[in-house]
Amino acid sequence: MRKFLRLITVPLLLWGLVATAQTRTIKGQVVSATDGKAVAGATISVNGQKVSAIASEDGSFAVTASGNVTLSVKSVGFASKSVSVAGGQNTIKISLTEESSQLNEIVVTGYTAQKRKEITGAVSVVSVKDMKSVPSGTAEQMLQGQASGVTIIGSGSPGEPSNVFIRGVTSFGNSTPLVIVDGVQSAPGDLGSFRDLSANDIESIQVLKDGQAAIYGARGSAGVIIVTTKRGRGKATITYDSYTGIQMPKTGNVWNKLDPQGMADLFFLAAKNSGQVDAAGNVSSGQYGTGKVAVLPDFIKAGSKSGVSASDPATNLALYNNNYSKGPIYLIVPANKKGTDWWDELFDPAPMTSHTITASGAQDKSTYLFSLNYFDQKGTLMNTYLKRYSMRANTTWNIKNNIRIGENLHVFYKSNPRIGNNKEGNAVNNTAWEQPIIPVFDAGGGYGGTAGSNLGNSSNPYANQDRQKDNVNHNWQMQGNVFAEVDFAKHFTAKTVFGGNLDQYYGFYHNYRSYENAENGSSNGYDEYSGYNNNWNFTNTLNYSNVFKQDHSVKLMAGYEALKVQGRNVGGSRVNYFSDDVNYLSLNTGSPIGQNNYSGLYKITGTSILAKADYAFKDKYLVGLNGRRDGSSVFGPNTKYGNFWSASAGWVVSQEDFFKNVKFINTLKVRGSYGILGSISNVGALNQYTTYGGNGGSSYYDLNGTSNTTVMGFYATNLGNLSTGWEKNKILDFGVDASVLNNKLDITFDWYKKTIEGLLFQDQAPAVVGVGSSLPQVNIGDMQNTGIDLSLTYRGKVNNDLSYTVGANLGAYKSEVVNIPGSAGFFETAYTHNTGPQVRNAIGHPVGSFFGYKIAGIYQSAADVAAWAKEPDAAPGRFKYEDIDKNGIINDKDRTFFGNPNPAFTLGLNLNVTYKRFDVSTVLYGSFGNDILNETRYFQDFYPQFQNAKSIPLLTESWLPTRPSTKWPIVENNSYFSTNGVINNFYVEDGSYMRIKQLSIGYTIDPVTLKRYGIDKARVFVQGANLFTWTKYSGLDPEIPGSSTSFGVDWGNYPPSKTFNVGVSLTF
Repeated sequence: MRKFLRLITVPLLLWGLVATAQTRTIKGQVVSATDGKAVAGATISVNGQKVSAIASEDGSFAVTASGNVTLSVKSVGFASKSVSVAGGQNTIKISLTEESSQLNEIVVTGYTAQKRKEITGAVSVVSVKDMKSVPSGTAEQMLQGQASGVTIIGSGSPGEPSNVFIRGVTSFGNSTPLVIVDGVQSAPGDLGSFRDLSANDIESIQVLKDGQAAIYGARGSAGVIIVTTKRGRGKATITYDSYTGIQMPKTGNVWNKLDPQGMADLFFLAAKNSGQVDAAGNVSSGQYGTGKVAVLPDFIKAGSKSGVSASDPATNLALYNNNYSKGPIYLIVPANKKGTDWWDELFDPAPMTSHTITASGAQDKSTYLFSLNYFDQKGTLMNTYLKRYSMRANTTWNIKNNIRIGENLHVFYKSNPRIGNNKEGNAVNNTAWEQPIIPVFDAGGGYGGTAGSNLGNSSNPYANQDRQKDNVNHNWQMQGNVFAEVDFAKHFTAKTVFGGNLDQYYGFYHNYRSYENAENGSSNGYDEYSGYNNNWNFTNTLNYSNVFKQDHSVKLMAGYEALKVQGRNVGGSRVNYFSDDVNYLSLNTGSPIGQNNYSGLYKITGTSILAKADYAFKDKYLVGLNGRRDGSSVFGPNTKYGNFWSASAGWVVSQEDFFKNVKFINTLKVRGSYGILGSISNVGALNQYTTYGGNGGSSYYDLNGTSNTTVMGFYATNLGNLSTGWEKNKILDFGVDASVLNNKLDITFDWYKKTIEGLLFQDQAPAVVGVGSSLPQVNIGDMQNTGIDLSLTYRGKVNNDLSYTVGANLGAYKSEVVNIPGSAGFFETAYTHNTGPQVRNAIGHPVGSFFGYKIAGIYQSAADVAAWAKEPDAAPGRFKYEDIDKNGIINDKDRTFFGNPNPAFTLGLNLNVTYKRFDVSTVLYGSFGNDILNETRYFQDFYPQFQNAKSIPLLTESWLPTRPSTKWPIVENNSYFSTNGVINNFYVEDGSYMRIKQLSIGYTIDPVTLKRYGIDKARVFVQGANLFTWTKYSGLDPEIPGSSTSFGVDWGNYPPSKTFNVGVSLTF
């Protein structure tokens, strides 16, 4: 028996030793064939064996195998490679060849994903690395300058939404593109939660600009921005990204204002030019004395509100009162003879900080990513800020090899109080209007103001902002989805997704009593509001993908989608509170007289069927089709459904045999597309219905059939229209995608023509039913945008230590209104100048064009006046207007177009340089050929327009008989048709600019040094934003937001600030 056991045991042991000897560990490194740098994250698998590994940060890997093996190596952006390893070889270095970064990247194009070389439409792919280098509280501001054809116009106010236009303004109403984050669609006309995404959570962004967006039907006419957030991959890691810094506002005399003595001299000059002098030539002024020269007072004369002048205020301090409940207001206001810098009083350096912690990784059957972000930006304008806390959870589980489930969840809270808007009387332009002789505070510790003669009618801007310090605006949102995906029958994938966005908000604001101004509110008030907006999507798709006979690639998709958008708001206000202390304010403690309670609700539902087909023959000839049939509750029974589709084709010329000898062009694809898209962004939920409402203070026509009882009456609040239909956006696009010079230079060029028919806008006809009835949205006209998009990316390498990437993108378009029903052929928006409309949308002209009288010069003499067309109020020193119709009379028919707010083109530039462990990056953005109507000049450059603070040229360059060669009219004490009584092109300026959006310098610390501290990777950096702006515009900043039909009008926009940050990025 023992001999038998030995006979069996010895061979088994020898076999085990042989097997052990044949199994070995193969170690190696994966590097780039271009620059020799490590390719981290490459996947290395052993053919025929269930063995694989992922390359680490330095490209190293190790796999266990036996015998002669073949390793398959794959990595995004590189050509796959198979390498044979002999049985006696244990180490290897594998070099991967880079593929074109443009044509091989994966692009999400609407419910499906494709390689870019397979795409036949116009799609911009955003460099997230460049985008996230721009410090901002809103994601759309980071997107500025990163994609051709995308125009983004923002402001410096923390959290303020930006205007986003893809290939120009595409509507008379809302031109905001559809935004999709992880498959969740934003509500119509809203950027949704995209604005509040942390840049560290974003994996990729694609912009659909042509018929590709037809797969989203009635919501894709203004273009589509598709955002995919990060998911876990590779080994478990924890990253920490942070920056903190300071924002610096503009300094100096930003409004170019006169000092107090200059204002006094200007008053005397206006009086003399107006003939308001006595026989001795003296001017009489309530503020600056009587004589030939203006003298500044010691105390501001405020009539009954002052009681003192040129005397010691201490002897009268007992009379001081700024409390309405204690009797008549009595102010003692010392004059600030040196001048108050109102801008400097309101704007100060302000901190900004961001911190993000992310944990992510992947296992055999799951991936996970969890992140936390804290963002805090104080505004440079006092009492403005954005504070946000956010959390993200993205997970995926492989239940079986063919079944996957998962979720994407984004939750955030933010506090972002509102400060008003870009209109007359906002906090920014008040710093321009308040005269410098007025102090911030008076002798009694209260506020100084315009309560006096010759001081204008503006309000103390410091007081206004200080009184808003307790106002709040809170917002809670949860955005995300859950999904399940099944592969079956080899070529099919079924997916179901349920997602949405829950948005809740709450806030209140307090209107304080004012006493210091020429125009005061003697009663206080309190307004409190709350509401929600919910958006749900339920999507089911079936995908088929197969390749027949190696040459025919077919991809098909069909789906069904349902959506619901609903919301409700409630609020109320009261006035005449006994105290201004915010702790005593509630809706039940104010006076019932003047109370206002309000609420509202809306609901929009829709259903859709959709389909998409892509075919490729030998990867050379490409065809794409997609279509969608939408139904929406906002339209009447005859227009409830709409059909939208697109067709496209492409030819990969570089795959042809005849092109093989063209060495400097590596890849070349030409393509074309045509599509019809729709829009519902400008239609309310009840547009088809006529609705009725009541008002407790008015009976209207009561339900008892009489008009003399106390029974609540009703009136038509909104007039409905059953005929309103879909906007239709017809897009024709021809494009070229190419990589040249050994794939170093990527080029994308597109020419397009967009014709938008049946534009939705509020009916311009007068209401004929009811009192105060709102008119419905109707299909009011057509417009057309024609333009080009160009994107260039060049990757260069000087040596193994120095490499660089240069990117440029350009978008140019021409906008034209081609049809507006009715004999007038135009409509003027409600966004008007104080003396009449300033914007007209008319056939043959760009949307949002400036309209009024065009200045031909300045009258120099009575003979000049007599020789010109008959003009109201014409006199030497006043404007001479062009006689457009040549009838010898200047009147309303001589108004014309003199400005276009649409840019001729926008330009984004990106530069990234890497030298050893150092990196430098910069982003520049510019807008060229657009005009700005500088509305602040109406108040600053004319006298006596409200007698607010004025600009220096009004005193030093205005017309005089001895100073005839000037563009500034005569200073007078009245407004005239021939000066500032009508809108004219004196206010129009060139709004072109180029800005350094971001410049950063970073250093990546040696990993060897870091390992002893348990850190895998660390980068430190310094960064500057908005460092310099090249422009001829005289206002605060040339980036002026607005609405789709009225933008480029500057009432004093909150300008962006220079920002300086230091930051760190750590990986554990």
